[in-house]
Amino acid sequence: MKSFSTTSFPTDQTKVLDDALIAVRKHPQALFTNFQWFLYQAQNTVYFTAFSTDSFDREKLCSIVAQMSALAPQLTHGYVGATPGQPFPQHLLEAITSIEEVDDFDGYPDKWIDAGRDLYTDKNLPLFRVRAIVRRNGPDEQGRASMIMVRSSHAIMEGSDSALLTRSQPSSHGTMSSSANKVSWRKRISYALGAAFVLPMHMISAHLLSPKVVEMGFRSVAFERAGLRRIANRLKVRQRSLMFALVMYALNDGGKGFSEKKIRGIYTMLDSERHDYDDDFFRVRSIEAIFDVTDNLEDFILKVDETIGEVEAKDITKMQFLLNTMLAAHRAISKVLPFLYSERFFRFNGNYDIVLTMVPPHRTYGDLTKGLIEPIYCGSYHPGSNLCTFVPARKNVTLNFSMRTQHLPYVEKIAGLLQELDETVTEQS
Repeated sequence: MKSFSTTSFPTDQTKVLDDALIAVRKHPQALFTNFQWFLYQAQNTVYFTAFSTDSFDREKLCSIVAQMSALAPQLTHGYVGATPGQPFPQHLLEAITSIEEVDDFDGYPDKWIDAGRDLYTDKNLPLFRVRAIVRRNGPDEQGRASMIMVRSSHAIMEGSDSALLTRSQPSSHGTMSSSANKVSWRKRISYALGAAFVLPMHMISAHLLSPKVVEMGFRSVAFERAGLRRIANRLKVRQRSLMFALVMYALNDGGKGFSEKKIRGIYTMLDSERHDYDDDFFRVRSIEAIFDVTDNLEDFILKVDETIGEVEAKDITKMQFLLNTMLAAHRAISKVLPFLYSERFFRFNGNYDIVLTMVPPHRTYGDLTKGLIEPIYCGSYHPGSNLCTFVPARKNVTLNFSMRTQHLPYVEKIAGLLQELDETVTEQS
């Protein structure tokens, strides 16, 4: 996985904050990039949650929020009355934090993960919440005294932010595009033509093919990294290829889940080579991949790894740049014809079967995450889309699912598939 940093390019933060304050007085989301605008309108959310050996009270939660907003000033953007870069007043701290006692941790973290629609209800509150549960009778036999969850609009947080904050490191985005690395006019024209062709089809498909009602659910599982590493080394594949393949194979259920022939997917990655055509906020880049389905698990893993290698040997910027062009057009049209951008429009998933996201390693350091213990769970929710977020830590990797409920029972198959592969490795070693 390529490295990630707090800011790609230096910026004058004082000027940025002055400009931000002027802009948000006109419109709360005035500073949002087109990608941020889309995720905000779609009410896309992300979450981070982990158990802790420490307990929490309201004062401690408010202190955590203050530390987070200092390290990630984007948390102070996007709501009515925002003062970008400034500390939250006490009444806001109290409004966005909550704490409750529970008898035990059975069913957590899945028990309290939801779509996060409340983030968008009160326009006068910041676009994130910090919540904690505390075990009523003290730590359990595993030493877990509490659990904390940070839930945010995806418009202001991404996986690399979560990884940086877990290490108590600054996560200010600065300017993510690079004016020194320009996309050629030839490519710009091709992206514009591509968007002009795809945009009407996307608009029509979103209104005709997007389901009216989608029942979504959440599931989280954790595995030891050592076993995954052992299997990947034996098969001579990337660890992410192994994890992607396990998830798709299990959920596809022999062709009954997605398709008997091909699985249409999007996966995300960080790329340190930035261009002037990149989004100015997000570090992540989306890549399209079509995976051929095979009945044999090992063959499928090898095929997934081969497909990823072929895709990344090409121009990995194409899909993201085309998407950036389309989102700019949609945002412009929405100002003139807002009725076209209903909840159903944003629920359309482009007919992709699954989105796979590998976030940077999450390792706890510093005061912000003192007491937190593995496994660490992070995920994303987008209405109508099947998502799996992979979160590697020191010893564990968690798989965090947000998807249509008909697929959730097949998540349980992953552990069995992994055990079968591991037994094969043991026999052959």
